[in-house]
Amino acid sequence: MKNKFFYLILILSINSVSADVLHVAVAANFIKPIKILKRQFEAESGHRVMLSVGATGQLYAQIKHGAPYDVFLAADTKRPKMLIREAVADSFFIYAIGKLVLWNPRGDSLKLLTTGKFRHLAIAKPKLAPYGKAAKQALIKLGLWRKVQGKLVQAHNIGQNFQFIATGSAELGFVALSQVVQQTGSYWQVPDDFYRPIKQAGVILKNAKNNKAAQAFMSFLASPAISKKIVDFGYMLRK
Repeated sequence: MKNKFFYLILILSINSVSADVLHVAVAANFIKPIKILKRQFEAESGHRVMLSVGATGQLYAQIKHGAPYDVFLAADTKRPKMLIREAVADSFFIYAIGKLVLWNPRGDSLKLLTTGKFRHLAIAKPKLAPYGKAAKQALIKLGLWRKVQGKLVQAHNIGQNFQFIATGSAELGFVALSQVVQQTGSYWQVPDDFYRPIKQAGVILKNAKNNKAAQAFMSFLASPAISKKIVDFGYMLRK
């Protein structure tokens, strides 16, 4: 019995020594999935994950200024590719493809947009957030971009944009499908050909203090079981 107890203590001490704290910078649209997935990864790996959430453009700027992140999960492929000098070779991969929706918590979203009977339309800033850029492309496709200029409310990221709509600061707006799949109200899924594909890529950064944990985390995200969960959250996967 004493031997079994000693063996258990030894295993626990080894796990605690090998466990690392992983710092992940993640685009705001992916916050709901990553919070759930991080708990599963922590339980399975013993590593701890610390999240920093924001607009892809903001996170990119932080990394360029030396922010100590281990992994960057962007909402585009542009910024991870721009970090080629700061990223671990061959760590780039597309973990999800986002879907853009127009959401109105209190009524018909598309009808409200096309009639113009609203005071405020929320989008994330196109220069900072890929979902904001996609929203601008969709509005141009609809022939409404110039018409809505006086009614636009622009958020720093898609998470803040969601809050603008949810609290009524804007009657409707463009968000990620993953943000509204379990929400009340009406959403219109914007046709794929209205905007360029929102390919979301991740990289491991060279200054990662916990490279092994970062590698384990990326392998976890790319696994078939987790890929299926990402689809269930409202994303597509690269074919």
